[in-house]
Amino acid sequence: MNRYVVIDLETTGHSSTNNDKIIEVGIVIVEDDKIIGEYGTFLNPNKAIPSFISNLTGIMDEDVKDAPSFLEKADEIVALFENSYLIAHNVPFDLGFLNAELIKNNKSPLKNPVIDTVELARILYPQAPSYKLSQLAEYTDIQHADPHRALSDAYVTASLFLNLKQKLASLPFETIDHLLRLEKKLKSDLYELLFTRREALAFSVEEQPDITSYKGLAFKKVKDTHVEKSNHPLSFGEYLDSIYELNGSMDNMMDHYEKRVGQREMSEEIFDAFQGKKHAMIEAETGTGKSLAYIIPAIFEAVQKKKRVVISTYTTQLQSQLLDSEIPLVKRLVSFDFKTALLKGKQHYLSLEKFQKELEDDTNDNYDITLTKAMILVWLTETENGDFEEIQLSSKGFLFNKRISAETEGVYDQNSPWSTKSFYQKARRNAQQADIIITNHALLCTDMFNDFQFIPTYQKAIIDEAHHLEETVSKHYGLKLDYTNFQYTLNNIGTTDDGNWLARIIGNHDIHIPEWNETFTLTKYEIDDLFRMLFQFVTEQNRSKKAVSDVGRIQYRFDEDKENTKDWNTIKEMATRLTFYLRDLIHLLAYTEQQLVKIDAIDKSNQDDFLMTIQTMQSFIDRIEHLFLMDDHSKHVKWIEIEAYGAKNAAFLYSEPIEVSKLLANDLFHAKESIVLTSATLTMKQSFSFIKRRLGIPEDRLLTNKIKSPFSYHDQVQLLVPNDFPDVKGNNVDDFIYSTCEAIMSLAEITQGRMLVLFTSYDMLKRSYYLLKETIDTHYMLIAQGISSGSRSRLKKNFINFNKAILLGTSSFWEGVDIPGEDLSCLMIVRLPFQPPNHPVYEAKASHLKDQGKNAFFELSLPNAVIRFKQGFGRLIRSSNDRGIVFVCDARMMKARYSKYFTESIPNVPTNFASTHELMEKAQEWF
Repeated sequence: MNRYVVIDLETTGHSSTNNDKIIEVGIVIVEDDKIIGEYGTFLNPNKAIPSFISNLTGIMDEDVKDAPSFLEKADEIVALFENSYLIAHNVPFDLGFLNAELIKNNKSPLKNPVIDTVELARILYPQAPSYKLSQLAEYTDIQHADPHRALSDAYVTASLFLNLKQKLASLPFETIDHLLRLEKKLKSDLYELLFTRREALAFSVEEQPDITSYKGLAFKKVKDTHVEKSNHPLSFGEYLDSIYELNGSMDNMMDHYEKRVGQREMSEEIFDAFQGKKHAMIEAETGTGKSLAYIIPAIFEAVQKKKRVVISTYTTQLQSQLLDSEIPLVKRLVSFDFKTALLKGKQHYLSLEKFQKELEDDTNDNYDITLTKAMILVWLTETENGDFEEIQLSSKGFLFNKRISAETEGVYDQNSPWSTKSFYQKARRNAQQADIIITNHALLCTDMFNDFQFIPTYQKAIIDEAHHLEETVSKHYGLKLDYTNFQYTLNNIGTTDDGNWLARIIGNHDIHIPEWNETFTLTKYEIDDLFRMLFQFVTEQNRSKKAVSDVGRIQYRFDEDKENTKDWNTIKEMATRLTFYLRDLIHLLAYTEQQLVKIDAIDKSNQDDFLMTIQTMQSFIDRIEHLFLMDDHSKHVKWIEIEAYGAKNAAFLYSEPIEVSKLLANDLFHAKESIVLTSATLTMKQSFSFIKRRLGIPEDRLLTNKIKSPFSYHDQVQLLVPNDFPDVKGNNVDDFIYSTCEAIMSLAEITQGRMLVLFTSYDMLKRSYYLLKETIDTHYMLIAQGISSGSRSRLKKNFINFNKAILLGTSSFWEGVDIPGEDLSCLMIVRLPFQPPNHPVYEAKASHLKDQGKNAFFELSLPNAVIRFKQGFGRLIRSSNDRGIVFVCDARMMKARYSKYFTESIPNVPTNFASTHELMEKAQEWF
């Protein structure tokens, strides 16, 4: 069959079962890889079109009032699909609507073979940033003239399908062969397309020079790059001149480059720290261009001294920026060669060996695993790095991804064919040869925690986004235990007869494992009982107000020596019993491995699997003992979180060190020659003292500098604080939320939307969202973190794409979200970002400070809130042309005895403290 009919529908809503109706049909016909015909019509739904649909599509009631009904056009539409594939971008939606209407009108539903371009694009464009039609059109350079109109969308879908067919025709035999085996579990009917391509390749001598294969797996051929390292005769001053001054190098190389005096100052400060073997803390305010400022001296130092420099970032977004923008720019500016490598933890990289084994066995694969396998097969023909973050894998496939990550690889000997093909080993080899290694705080901490085994030897490092270092160190020197991960690990091992790992590994060998199935089943029951008991325990603590609740979870901090209740003693007994069962499983696994070795029925890969499985089980025992059976509450904070409305065993256990300053002092600052910490937010009231204490940086080896922003904040920003908002304390939360929503609506009128509203509490965000949803004008697009679907970057894109949008965010939206220009004109901060005093981690740290005779509020709570506030404040002005209002609903900003810590920690801006009415007039006048 070589006829493809592409359909797109516009409807009055999302559900045909809720009596939503079709208002427009667009159909495009494809034969012999050409578009040969089209069909389009309005349909009268015999009901009003909702305003949000009219806003989205531009289709009004008057457009359809004289249009034919669906029944009048049904036969005409059905006839177009005769002897053809039905194609749509999200087939279940379009075909579901079409068939529902046909059935309602006593006609037979369509039963054509289908191709869903969402699914096909996910497989064939695994690195696309999004699978929405508009984003795919942009990604594949297809003109999309009239989005959300049926015929235009159908044309774009048809063009997309033809592009996808071309991509399919470029894939090697091995990839097509594997896709053909997976096809039966996919939703699209791809058999004919795949079979035709495989047959063509089977009789072809076509070679693909950039593709290699091993064990039936095709992947991109990647050469290890080697850069000759060379000295450069320039002094550091001459080197900086050549970049910043002579011939306007930077201006010529970068469009829209703004000269930044602070950038050179920062480069010089880092050079001084490196030369003097000192540590440095540099706060570089927004607009400094700090990433370029630290890369320049890092490269000079690494090449001149022939000793690598490590650059660590907190977010992958900044890593990408360094690799894709800043490093290539410097390469064009300097006259010598240098090599950069990106290195992440093993869990970030695909293991080719483990993936190849998973492809051999698909008996237990669900749809998400099948789709993940299909995407990876295509991605392997494109990727040089094997880094999972390059592709948009399904979140439901996350646990499968763990199974095929390099973390599951053992230690390869040099003769192993997989050793040369391992993406992680390749990344390690590149890092060994590199002048500059770019990594993340997580791997930096893992490296420290494991005696520096993961990152090649270094003595100098630059830590960007350094305000996150303490929290990352705490997580890495702490631990986590949760029901899902526990049960997932055991389910992967399985019984001797359920087809999972253990059953597959013993295969048909005559090996008896005494009591395995019984012990295994009892262990799973014990885990379930323990986590149910924990869930119930925290629920009880919440009833008696001993737990804290927000962000959808209830949290309870526990101390072993204080928990002498009957329930807690029962929990400890259950935990102890579980460790005995886990030890029994470890002994049985060791016994099984010995039996397989005896009969020579196990290879090195499977021996590695046994070792890793035993290590994982032992880590569960270690974590249980640390959490429940060790009395170390003076050094660690331990707490339980439960999902307020989750499953009755959805409990999460955590432990973190109360203080990391001594750990960092010993394991980082004393161990290394020079560590440079930088961020836009390190100081409170112009002082570095808080962050110095928290990180344990030795005073005698420390340089500090604060680089001012080149932006004219005085002319670009107005700070507005109302003096008449209800006090949020006591029973006034509802009144406060109501006043906040009124202010949002008033400011939205003035700024035409374009507002980012930052909350400190998810509960408050949720309540505000639903109140605004009821009252706000339909002209505004309301987007809310945790309510609107999509990742943080997806919500940000949606915000930018709508002319009049209001974005409500909490937690991660306080930093790292850049919305430059007119897309953001107003930033609202609902509450000053103090952590709740009964949050488990804060409570433990505060108690520790009190024991030392210190004031926990001024030593911990206030500095953290100020740094968080500065992060939020920094969302508004991202370039010298930006202009806007910061509206802070919290009067403590001006009235509290500590208010100056906030006002004197941000740039000097005109501040207005007045009634809400006066502030709205001021905002109107200013805009």
